[in-house]
Amino acid sequence: TILGETQEEEDEILPRKDYESLDYDRCINDPYLEVLESVDNKKAQRYEAVKWVMVFTIGVCTGLVGLFVDFFVRLFTQLKFRVVQSSVEECSEKGCLALSLLELLGFNLTFVFLASLLVLIQPVAAGSGIPEIKCYLNGVKVPGVVRLRTVVCKALGVLFSVAGGLFVGKEGPMIHSGAVVGAGLPQFQSISLRKIQFNLPYFRSDRDKRDFVSAGAAAGVAAAFGAPIGGTLFSLEEGSSFWNQGLTWKVLFCSMAATFTLNFFRSGIQFGSWGSFQLPGLLNFGEFKCSESDKKCHLWTAVDLGFFILMGIAGGLLGATFNCLNKRLAKYRMRNVHPKPKLVRVLESLLVSMATTVVVFVASMVLGECRQMSSTSHSGNDTLDLQGMSEDVNSSIKTFFCPNETYNDMATLFFNPQESAILQLFHQDGTFSPVTLSLFFLLYFLLSCWTYGISVPSGLFVPSLLCGAAFGRLVANLLKSYIGLDHIYSGTFALIGAAAFLGGVVRMTISLTVILIESTNEITYGLPIMITLMVAKWTGDFFNKGIYDIHVNLRGVPLLEWETEVEMDKLRASDIMEPNLTYVYPHTRIQSLVSILRTTVHHAFPVVTENRGNEREFMKGNQLISNNIKFKKSSILTRAGEQRKRSQSMKSYPSSELRNMCDEHIATEEPPEKEDLLQQMLERRYTPYPNLYPDQSPSEEWTMEERFRPLTFHGLILRSQLVTLLVRGVCYSESQSSASQPRLSHAEMSEDYPRYPDIHDLDLTLLIPRMIVDVTPYMNPSPFTVSPNTHVSQVFNLFRTMGLRHLPVVNAVGEIVGIITRHNLTHEFLQARLRQHYRTI
Repeated sequence: TILGETQEEEDEILPRKDYESLDYDRCINDPYLEVLESVDNKKAQRYEAVKWVMVFTIGVCTGLVGLFVDFFVRLFTQLKFRVVQSSVEECSEKGCLALSLLELLGFNLTFVFLASLLVLIQPVAAGSGIPEIKCYLNGVKVPGVVRLRTVVCKALGVLFSVAGGLFVGKEGPMIHSGAVVGAGLPQFQSISLRKIQFNLPYFRSDRDKRDFVSAGAAAGVAAAFGAPIGGTLFSLEEGSSFWNQGLTWKVLFCSMAATFTLNFFRSGIQFGSWGSFQLPGLLNFGEFKCSESDKKCHLWTAVDLGFFILMGIAGGLLGATFNCLNKRLAKYRMRNVHPKPKLVRVLESLLVSMATTVVVFVASMVLGECRQMSSTSHSGNDTLDLQGMSEDVNSSIKTFFCPNETYNDMATLFFNPQESAILQLFHQDGTFSPVTLSLFFLLYFLLSCWTYGISVPSGLFVPSLLCGAAFGRLVANLLKSYIGLDHIYSGTFALIGAAAFLGGVVRMTISLTVILIESTNEITYGLPIMITLMVAKWTGDFFNKGIYDIHVNLRGVPLLEWETEVEMDKLRASDIMEPNLTYVYPHTRIQSLVSILRTTVHHAFPVVTENRGNEREFMKGNQLISNNIKFKKSSILTRAGEQRKRSQSMKSYPSSELRNMCDEHIATEEPPEKEDLLQQMLERRYTPYPNLYPDQSPSEEWTMEERFRPLTFHGLILRSQLVTLLVRGVCYSESQSSASQPRLSHAEMSEDYPRYPDIHDLDLTLLIPRMIVDVTPYMNPSPFTVSPNTHVSQVFNLFRTMGLRHLPVVNAVGEIVGIITRHNLTHEFLQARLRQHYRTI
């Protein structure tokens, strides 16, 4: 149980919110059909063109957010290190180092305090944001996760937390920022800027929004690492359930736009050479190249693969340890820090900042060793880019307390921005002593584990890469010194160590491989990186989940995995569905609707009519008679009639079957006369459904028999649609026909998206309780449904791949017997049902 979890800990119930799902499925009701009727090729092409322009704009804006963060982080960090370094150089002679430490503390605490304050304004901005975006792409609505205020607090907050010397990266928050830009731009409105409103008629649905969030998240990865293909794969691997070729193409285009926007501006600002693309991402690994004087050197050989696999195993173990420690810390914070006043979170951030600053300062001054500078670092570099990189590596060397021609190896790692330290470990030919690397790794591991989870915006990629690079460099040193393998290239081992540790922590495979290959610009590293990441993932998965999954679980979000376990197929849809339904009739009084909406929290309601003919027989519990009734129903309507009935639109729905439901007596087996049926159709043209019990609504006082009476299923209507109908006064009086009810267009139905009015905010005095609402034009008459006997794996695949929110369970005679939502398909729920299943066997 060192790295795993004991059973008692797992059983402990952590707070679970009732998270709402996103609706990726289209609601094909009458208003939507009217829109479809009006669509021609020209309109469809215009819509597609607007989508491409939107995707390009999202990419450019994400690149600009990255540029903003990078520019100010660089500015503040340079200012801080310049002041402190000159102070250290003066004080090392005068003996006033405490003053330098106070200066560094002053800078760091101020920056971290500002970052914490921003998180108090918008708590969702804390952390890396990847778990939240993962949930969103999986189909769960996390409150406030894609709001404008979130992206402002996130971008400013991560700028201060990185500049404040915390062991955090800016890459994770870049992904979150990209996703928010993707969600917000196509809406052209924001709750924070209510006055600015454009009436953009497009993209008013969860379906479009989720596509744009995928594009934005991919653009965030692309901007962070200069890896557009890696970004696209990240969006694919980390959550988006429904995926098609067109979307892939748009997401890649968005990622390219982000990468090249950032590259264009950074190259111009830093080198003054506008139009030359020299700096692909926020994090650049530089070029891996053996020095030409060393003929033995190879980037990697087949022999090294064995060491890489062992490093992968070690990375998996270290990652699992990191995740386990971080999970315990997160649980401790949930119990002891979060319930307290918000100021306590700020104080915790300041405490972590203070501890980090003191450790960095003391380690740099006391624990470093003086090492000889390498003479080969300038020789034999042909390209300007490599020369620049080499100079960059040498310029960030720190010589605290060391004589000429030597440098302080610990200060060089600790007293630099993290990106410079990574470049040192990848490209510095001079050696770092094994003791320094071991101490650096240990301190960094513990401090970054403590830091991830405090209330500042913080990424995990860069600290993990730096930690792993130190581990890889240590392995290379040991192999060179003690085993005498002279041919190995330290930079490769540092890169593989970084991949192993990062893979062990986050457990991403496909996208991470491509991101690292694109960041190094070295395709020959493909095989070793891939093997290392796979081994690290397998090793880590043996003990616990990836860090993002752990944080998702701690929040109690109902995330759906890629597929269910094999043994879950012992269960059927009827085993996992929710049989206790709250439903509405096709024609229902306003008082009933208000009562249903105010007393339940469901987001969708089946629209049903009662099968009163069968009801009496069902009460008797006589299986044979009830089976006979099913056959009797099918004999009244021939199969051809059934087909004809289905193909007719809702307005001409009345059939003998529905009439039978209304009649008090059980229908006889003779088919009805044609004139009678025709007359009935004419009479009921505008009332396709019988107006059954409009006064009644399912209430708490109902008996079990009443609650589970046979109900013929006609469609599904969402809470948001019902509230919209009530707000806009869509109803008719008893003396009128339902045809007199006002009709709403699709634009009017979706006008309030994504924040529909709440039933509790509705002024009930404006409603006339006895009026009747005909919900049939607005319900979805053809949602996906499953049979009670469907195996769980089929239910799961349908739900996951189609991005559903509700899945009605309908039996062979068209009666609804239950409903399945995301909560019924979570791993914990299925496990509980499986245990129940074993007990009943």
